[in-house]
Amino acid sequence: MNGWTFFYLMVVLKIPIVAMLGIVWWAIRKQPEASGGGDGGAPVRPSRPPVAPRPRPTRRGPHEGPQPSPPARVRAPRPRERETA
Repeated sequence: MNGWTFFYLMVVLKIPIVAMLGIVWWAIRKQPEASGGGDGGAPVRPSRPPVAPRPRPTRRGPHEGPQPSPPARVRAPRPRERETA
C-alpha cells in the first residue's frame, strides 16, 4: 500500500497544478479581440460619482492639550441574596 500512496501524492495530485499552469499559459498568450465597432454591444453604464471622504478626527500632538478623560465607570448593583432559614 505504501507504493500507491507515494504514486498518488507524487503524480495524481500534480495533475490540477499542471492544468492550472496550462490555463495561465493559454491566457497569457491569447491575443485580445479587436472590437468591430460600436454597432452591437452592451450599453456602457456611467460610473458612480466619487464619495466624499469622511472628516478625519483631530490629531493630538505633543503641543496639544491633554486627552479627554475617560467616562466615569458605573457599576451595576449586585442582586440581593435570598435569606434562607
